[in-house]
Amino acid sequence: MTTHVLPEQKKPKLIVVVAFDRGDDGELFPMYGPADQQSEERAIRTAKALAGKHVDAIARSRDADPALGDYGPPETLFVSGDVPDME
Repeated sequence: MTTHVLPEQKKPKLIVVVAFDRGDDGELFPMYGPADQQSEERAIRTAKALAGKHVDAIARSRDADPALGDYGPPETLFVSGDVPDME
C-alpha cells in the first residue's frame, strides 16, 4: 500500500497598506489605500515611506481565499502612529 501525500499548497495572502491623516475634527481618515501589495517586504517599505508623509500608516497581511470567503486573522507587519482597528 502506498500513501501519496500532496504537498500543502501555500495559502494566498492578502497584503495591504493604508495611511491616514486627521481631519479638522481630529478624526482619522484614509489618505492612501487600502492598497494591495505584492509581498510583505514591499508592504513594509511602502508603509515606512508613507509614515513620513502621513499621521499614521500600517501594513497588514492575512491568509485569504476570497473565492471561499475564508480569511485568517490579520498580522501587523508595520505600524506607525495610532491606527484605528480594521477588519
